[in-house]
Amino acid sequence: MASEILSNLWQVGGPGFTAPEDAAVYLVRFGDRAALIDAGCGRAHEALASNISRCIPETVTLVYLLLTHCHYDHTGGAEAVRTAYGCRIVAHALDAIYLESGDSEVTAASWYGSRMRPLGIDIKIQEDVYPLSIGGGQVTAYHWPGHSPGSLVYTTEMEGKTVLFGQDVHGPLDPSLLSDPDAYRVSLKMLLELDADILCEGHFGVYQGKSAVRRFIRSFMV
Repeated sequence: MASEILSNLWQVGGPGFTAPEDAAVYLVRFGDRAALIDAGCGRAHEALASNISRCIPETVTLVYLLLTHCHYDHTGGAEAVRTAYGCRIVAHALDAIYLESGDSEVTAASWYGSRMRPLGIDIKIQEDVYPLSIGGGQVTAYHWPGHSPGSLVYTTEMEGKTVLFGQDVHGPLDPSLLSDPDAYRVSLKMLLELDADILCEGHFGVYQGKSAVRRFIRSFMV
């Protein structure tokens, strides 16, 4: 099962698509290249792969797995995705520390009754803004700390619209996750400044229209 958001943008993972524990997984295509945003917990990799194949043919190469942050419901399936597609895994350097060391507390794997196996990161972003070329398109990563030290959001332009992959805009904030409430508040303001037309969120679905996106973000600004 996959849900088309735009002509080359789909949701392919998350509750109702793969495992109920999975955060949302999105797939974006630019010609003969594509990227996956997050990978779920890995308990339903075959379903995820099937959903991807419904959206893109074998002639399209999945070049990147773009991780939004280190938490297990977004990253537990990352190695299986890399093995299947030969893609490069992208994460912020501040979260890569906990992925590569297999830290089951900071990655929240323990919340899911599992453990985080050490995950090598191919591209460790250190900049606040980092563009990635994908086929004839571009996805831009923005450091978005608060929920985790190295949380990222991604934007791209499609069909004249700014699409924001803002996984876990809602948080939660927890000391065991090294969350930073002050940084989170600043990050929410930054999200508003991105002025997105479409928000693809990690647990609350897809919001279309600038007013709907802004209303959702503002609901967490307390």
